[in-house]
Parts: sequence; C-alpha cells; structure tokens
Amino acid sequence: METRPSSSVLVSNHKDHYTMKQPEIEITRIEEIDNGEYWPQSGKPFVDMILPRSSVNPPYKLYIPKKMTDELPSDGAPVVLTCGRKKWDMFYGGKSNHKFSGEWRKFVDDNNLKEGDGLVFELSECSASKIHFRVQILRGDFPSELVPKDVAGANHDNPIEIG
Repeated sequence: METRPSSSVLVSNHKDHYTMKQPEIEITRIEEIDNGEYWPQSGKPFVDMILPRSSVNPPYKLYIPKKMTDELPSDGAPVVLTCGRKKWDMFYGGKSNHKFSGEWRKFVDDNNLKEGDGLVFELSECSASKIHFRVQILRGDFPSELVPKDVAGANHDNPIEIG
C-alpha cells in the first residue's frame, strides 16, 4: 500500500484566501497477479483435477470431468490451452470421448507434468468453433519438511495434510 502525499487546496472567499489541507488518502494498488503461474479465479466455469499416471505417461489421455463437459460443445471443437505466456492447440473430442487429442502430450512434456500434479482449467471462451482454457499448474512435489515422517508414498489415495 502506498499513501498519497498531502497537498494543499486554495479556497477562495473573495478577498480572503484560506489554505485547507486535504486528508491523506490511502491508495491500494492492485498488481497484476497473472505472472504466468497463478491468478485469482474470475467466476467463469472451471474444473480442477489431480493428474493420474495415464495423463502424463503413455497413453497420455486427459479426460475432462463431466462437470466441465456440460459446458463444452457436444460435437467437440478446437481447443487452445494457455498456461503462463504460452499456448497449445489441440482438439476436444466432444460428448463421445470427453478428452483432448494427442497434442495433450506436448502440453505435458513442455510443462514437465508429473503424476499427482494438480491442474485448474478455467474456461475463458467457448463456442462451437473454439474453446479456450487458462490453465494453472499446481505441482504435487512437496518440500521434504512438509511431508510427515510416517507417511510413505503420499499420493492422491494417501494425501498429505498440511495443517
């Protein structure tokens, strides 16, 4: 937060001039949060998921949860995923197969995604001719200081609780 410096305002009453001091005004500056990694949700439809092994290793399939498929064109459409300052083009298969095309693997490789990583897909544009998702990646690797000593092999079936 920053504070605007005080300034004086000249108030005129015909011949007599009075100087009146304005109160300090606190200014809240909102910095751009989208630095390519995290940003607040905008209120648009979104879905979050933890990546299973099949999404980040052969066969590299990412099925879209039903919660989101209800928002998408039933016949499928071209998709643009934006993550950070990069974009990836692929195709969503529609109600018949609920997954992204093979270009999904390029997104996985380019972002070094691993089993257990979390993704948030925010639907920013949707029509029969184009679907656009903004994607946030939440890494599943925790610093060793946060992993309880008695938990072996923490994963989505055996989560780490941070309390």
